[in-house]
Amino acid sequence: MKNGSIEVICGHGHGKTALAMGKGLQAIAEQKSVVMIQFLKGCAHSGERETLRRLEPELRVFHFEKADTFFEKLTAEEKEEELANIRNGFHFAKKVIATGECDLLILDEVLGLVNQNIVSPEEFEGMLRAKNEGMSLLLTGTEFPRELAPYVDVFFTISEHYPDRLE
Repeated sequence: MKNGSIEVICGHGHGKTALAMGKGLQAIAEQKSVVMIQFLKGCAHSGERETLRRLEPELRVFHFEKADTFFEKLTAEEKEEELANIRNGFHFAKKVIATGECDLLILDEVLGLVNQNIVSPEEFEGMLRAKNEGMSLLLTGTEFPRELAPYVDVFFTISEHYPDRLE
């Protein structure tokens, strides 16, 4: 990942977070600081979270959601309760970008915030525009909002038909 780039990993297959983590480990090996913020995953995935915690302090991982399942599986009432937590995570991401707190910021499943109408495309674009030239962003999600294309330097698609391969 080149310094100051914005990369996207998206698609319906599995492996987006794993690919992002690989890029995070590569950055750590290059003595870069890495922050990861996860969205829309709930807090029940203890195996993945426990593994990520073992990488601290080189990789700092944050979750803001309280529900124990993925956002799309919540009832309408549960989603309403969780929205404030998700928005807090998004505002924290904007703060990390504004302060230049790390070399690589991984925003796992952040593209879903636009797709789920939690964050407007304009607000998301504002976050991307605020990035300084020295920081790299890595965004993951199922569907890519095409209006964000002008901000992206590198785009990876995980294939729905072959979830273990990149197209």
